[in-house]
Amino acid sequence: MLRPTRLNDSQLQAVRASLPGWEIGAEKLHRTYKFKDFSLAWGFMCRAALIAEKLNHHPEWFNVYGTVTIDLSTHDVGGVTELDVKFARKLDALLN
Repeated sequence: MLRPTRLNDSQLQAVRASLPGWEIGAEKLHRTYKFKDFSLAWGFMCRAALIAEKLNHHPEWFNVYGTVTIDLSTHDVGGVTELDVKFARKLDALLN
């Protein structure tokens, strides 16, 4: 499968505007999700893991109780790609 290419600055600005709650920095998309408790946070992570496997694209993430922090980057191109954006949108859709 062909890997996506790194997004340029203007593309990143458009992505930032279209993904509320996400930040761009250090060549990554970054978001912190807050849940009522650990079970809800863990359930979100389990559903996110299934998406990661389907996309064959895995996040850097960290969980403490009801908080899940996620960084998305395509490491083999050294930055954010459409694959990261697609993953971010799918993660946000889990909340609906």
